[in-house]
Parts: sequence; C-alpha cells; structure tokens
Amino acid sequence: MSHEVSLLVWSVALTFVQMLVSAAGAQGTVSLQTLVGNRDDMPPLTGWAGRARRAHLNMLENLPLFAALVLAAQVSSKLNGTTLLGAEIFFWARLVYAVIYVAGIPWVRTLVWLVSVIGMLMIFSQLV
Repeated sequence: MSHEVSLLVWSVALTFVQMLVSAAGAQGTVSLQTLVGNRDDMPPLTGWAGRARRAHLNMLENLPLFAALVLAAQVSSKLNGTTLLGAEIFFWARLVYAVIYVAGIPWVRTLVWLVSVIGMLMIFSQLV
C-alpha cells in the first residue's frame, strides 16, 4: 500500500473519530430518546457539540475529493514526492482543523482548511 493510500485510510479513521465525538456531543445536548428516534424534531446542536457536528460534516464533504485524487494518482502511477507531501498536508491539516473547530477558534480554522485544500491541489497538479 502506498503512503498516500495509507493516509487516505487514516483520514477515514479520523472521519470515524469525528463522528464519535459529534455523537458524544449530541448525547450531551439532547436526550437519548431524541437521538435514537427519527430526529424529526431534533433541536439544533449548540456549543462544542454543534461545532463537532459541523467539523464532521465538513470532513465528509472533503474526504471524497481527497479519496478521488489519491486513488486517481495511485491507479495512474503518478505517485511521487508531491503527491505524498500533498496527502500528508491534507491529513495533518484535517486533524488540526477538527481540533480547532471543536475548540471554537475562528479564522485559524479557515486558514487550516485552506492548507488542507492546498494539499489536495498538490495531488491534483500531478494528475493534469
């Protein structure tokens, strides 16, 4: 398995951890009965629980893009130092992003997100 694909797998693990943190935050905010129900009348999550949910949703938006880029680089045999660095940047930026988002630090969160996008652009640049 290439290092880039390993970082993709670790990114999936990070997404799973974010899901668990989001669920824990929701459980602390609303009743268990609401969480196990259909959530038709789910109140909005606030505070760190809401931020954890939004961070998780943001990862769900970015993970397919990262996965497509890594897998395209893998199958086209275009893995190189740039794709590896891009994958490393993406993974570590997403880890930092999750922590910063849950902590509620604005502006820095957006800058870290931009760093993760730069990681994806680095991989993309090797495919075109």
